[in-house]
Amino acid sequence: MKSLNIARKREVGTVNLEPILHLKGNRMSAIERVIEVNPENLWRLETPGAAGWGRTAHPGKQAQKKYFMVSCDTHLQPPPKLFVEKIDPKYKDQLARIETRDGVRYIVTSTGRADRLVDSEMFGEDAVRSKAGAAFRSELDSVDFSPLDQRIADQQLDGIDAEVIFPNGPALMVWASFDPGFVAAQCRIWNDWAIDYCRPQLWRSSPVACIPGLDVDLAVAEVEHAAKIGFKILCLPNRPHYGPSEDTKPNWNHPDYDRLWAAIQDHDLPVTFHAGTGKDPRGSKGYGGAIINYVIHGCMEVIEPAVNLCASGIIERFPKLRFALVEGNGGWVPWMLDMMDEAHLKHHFWTRPRLKELPSTYFRTNGACAFGEDHSALLGIEQYNLQENMMWANDFPHHEGTWPHSAQAVERLFVNLKETTRANVLGLNAARFFGFDVPEALK
Repeated sequence: MKSLNIARKREVGTVNLEPILHLKGNRMSAIERVIEVNPENLWRLETPGAAGWGRTAHPGKQAQKKYFMVSCDTHLQPPPKLFVEKIDPKYKDQLARIETRDGVRYIVTSTGRADRLVDSEMFGEDAVRSKAGAAFRSELDSVDFSPLDQRIADQQLDGIDAEVIFPNGPALMVWASFDPGFVAAQCRIWNDWAIDYCRPQLWRSSPVACIPGLDVDLAVAEVEHAAKIGFKILCLPNRPHYGPSEDTKPNWNHPDYDRLWAAIQDHDLPVTFHAGTGKDPRGSKGYGGAIINYVIHGCMEVIEPAVNLCASGIIERFPKLRFALVEGNGGWVPWMLDMMDEAHLKHHFWTRPRLKELPSTYFRTNGACAFGEDHSALLGIEQYNLQENMMWANDFPHHEGTWPHSAQAVERLFVNLKETTRANVLGLNAARFFGFDVPEALK
């Protein structure tokens, strides 16, 4: 087994690490992380290198400048008792809970769904990933530093200069209910806690505000609240009503939601749609279930809100509304653009309203897609003129992400691209879209 022993330095490239240094006695001590790369993960270290590239994705002092790198999808797990302690007592019995039935543990939600919990023994960096990114210490974290300091150090270890933070753990289930008030109450708890937790590093660790979708009034009220307390990014579930799409339930294209789009546009806040929200992504059981759920019930769900916004006239009515699709990868984006335009042209006798432009135009002007280790997402970027629409993420700390070996992943993936395209996708697009400042040294 290989070990990757990374001692934090005072500076990593051009990024000042003062916030993660700690005065211990009469000397400055730095966060240290020791990561064992177990055999199953050795492939993550493979790289063809980056010969001929204008910059590097590696942190540390290099001969080349580092790319400004934004991870547009990371996750933060709040304290385990956050929702139990903060929820209105009338909703407490609706909170997700773990039940043991015949010796088997299940997670049960207010929807009535019960899903078996499968505990997997993990070793090496898999074990590190399973405990990283939480707002509380694990046995792997330094006791001399706050969990937020540890998070920043872990991300800088991976070359990440800024991040968009989504919920993790129980906070991912804030939309898993049919009760509008309960959903809104959970969103408010996450929002108030997340912004306060990240505020010391808000300029580079920007959490999303979760917005309820079941009730338009509650959604607009939460947008107003999020803007007031300092959020720069919003997150809506992939569909307003939890569960599969049904034509009896309004989707985002319903005119009632125009008030929501108006509020979001007025505050100039980008809205994100993250994989696995809007319905439980564990839609398949049995052999191959983990793969089926990831590909079909998780990733592909983000297509639906994008087509809703582009095809229904929403972007025409709200031309400053910006939206991003997150963690669904992006190799399907060119296909989606082609299919929307084909339907617009060939089904002209059915389509309403008649758009002024092709639906693909509204994605290119107002939309974005964040992908991870998805080679297919890079194949069509320049051919489909998506150089300013595609963004990258390390998905910290999830196992499907690239942390802590993102530089090697970037070198495997970002080949045969123009240098300007590579720099845009790795960070500059996200800086413009989400409002991150690019340090002078990384411009």
